[in-house]
This record gives sequence, structure tokens and C-alpha cells, in this order.
Amino acid sequence: MPRLEPLKFAPIPPTRGSNGDFEAIFAQEFSYVWRALARLGVSEADREDLTHEVFFQVYRRLPTADLERPLRPWLFGFAFRIASTHRRLARHRFEHPCDTIEALDATPSAEESLERREAQALVDRALEDLGLEQRAVFVLHEIDAYKMPEIAAALSIPLNTAYSRLRLARDRFTAAVRRLKNQRGTP
Repeated sequence: MPRLEPLKFAPIPPTRGSNGDFEAIFAQEFSYVWRALARLGVSEADREDLTHEVFFQVYRRLPTADLERPLRPWLFGFAFRIASTHRRLARHRFEHPCDTIEALDATPSAEESLERREAQALVDRALEDLGLEQRAVFVLHEIDAYKMPEIAAALSIPLNTAYSRLRLARDRFTAAVRRLKNQRGTP
């Protein structure tokens, strides 16, 4: 993941959600947004641009943001909407995500790294079987461990719809994992 500098925009008035808040949010949450876009199926080639687009939207909305609420579901909402718009563009419909996975941590043994990469690849491939709406709810709840009311608010959907998408996503994800393991010949 490249280290990028925050984009410089015209200053906003020093109120709640000031430029200092934005710079801190950018520095602390860049990698989270990068991973969220990856989990939403954004190709590595497009991730840098879309990450900056997320933070551009965050910058615009920061003065009206409720900074007392959890930040990551709010950021994920931006990532979800931008990934959704990105996927609807015709020029992105036929691209497939890269199958290579970088080692996340250099300290584990080679065997542990291999197992971790294989498990991550399995999860990523199983996530590809989920529709974007189901994937968003699944990632926020099962991977990022947010509560359903926070997820529904972040995605601007009714709570019951969020629960329904989670149930469907769990079923499809489980079936996808089972199918992929059978293809590999692993139990």
C-alpha cells in the first residue's frame, strides 16, 4: 500500500470538523479506507484514486459531521457509495481483481505467511460471490465488528434491511467458502 500525502484543499472555517481534524482522520484512517475498498471489490489499480475520492468527500462533509459517533462506519459509508458508483461505470465491469496477495506481516514464518495468504485469498474470493449491498453489511459486521444499528445508519438503510442482507450474505459466504474448499480438495 503506497504512502500518500493528503490532498491540499482550500481551507474551511475553523469550526467543528476543521482542517486539523481532516489531516488527523486522513493519517489515522487511510489504511482502513484502503482495506475497506479492497473488501468491496475495488481493484488495486483503482484503489488509490478511490481512496482519495473518499477523503475528498469526507473533507467536504466534515463540517457537518457528528464527530461524537464512531468514525469508521461513517468512512465505510463513503467507501461503499464510491465503490458502488465505481462498479456501475461500464469501463470497470470487466476487470477482475488481482489474485496476488501481499504478506501482511514480515515476522511470521514462511509457513504461517503462506497459510495466512491462502486464508485471505479464500475470504477475498468468497466475498466476490456477494453482491455489493450484502458485502458491505457483511464486511462491517463480521470483519470490522460493528453493531447493526451503526451499519444501517452508515449505509442509510432500514435496520431490518441490514439484518436481511447480513443473513443472506452469511449464507452465500458460507456456501462460497465450502465450494472453494471443495475445489481445492481441503476439508
